[in-house]
Amino acid sequence: MVEEVKVGLAEEAEIQRKIRRAAQLLLLQRPRSSGVKGWELKRSLGKDYVKIVDLLKQELDKLDLEVKIMAEDGESSEDYDKARFFVVMNRPPPLAELLTAGWRIDDLAILAATLAYTVSRHGKAPRKDVEQILRDKFPKWKIDLTLDRCVRLGYLIQSNEDVLSIGWRTRAEIDQKALMNMLLSTPTGQQEEAHAK
Repeated sequence: MVEEVKVGLAEEAEIQRKIRRAAQLLLLQRPRSSGVKGWELKRSLGKDYVKIVDLLKQELDKLDLEVKIMAEDGESSEDYDKARFFVVMNRPPPLAELLTAGWRIDDLAILAATLAYTVSRHGKAPRKDVEQILRDKFPKWKIDLTLDRCVRLGYLIQSNEDVLSIGWRTRAEIDQKALMNMLLSTPTGQQEEAHAK
């Protein structure tokens, strides 16, 4: 009986160690792209890594965070070894937190405008068209720099023909419907002015 309790405690301690290790892997900032590939988790945590990630999800839910599992093409993935696992917030962060995370307000504006235009074109838009729209408000160097950064980080995908499309990270981190609703809605003051006329 005592040995069974010791074995149970040892297994529980091992599971807790693996949950901590999974959290470390998922929360570690990587220079190119966020998250961890499934095969990396499997190598570090063992063949039961999906169960460990499920236990970690329960812990992160208490912190208003969630683990997303996405394929490189931005779709949900059932092939866990090839999928990318990463942690996202359940609610959008305040603007001040985005700014402290390295995003400038003009970078966010370029990304939002690019996503809005790309979504309006059924998910794909020539880069030249996007750049032309953005040139009314931003200098060319800023547009090029920000679009390249968004491609590098996975928010956008750029084909060999210079066509931009929605990236895996956008599908995972950004509520596209909410973004479009915010962009298409008119501010309250403008609505009152329109009704007054």
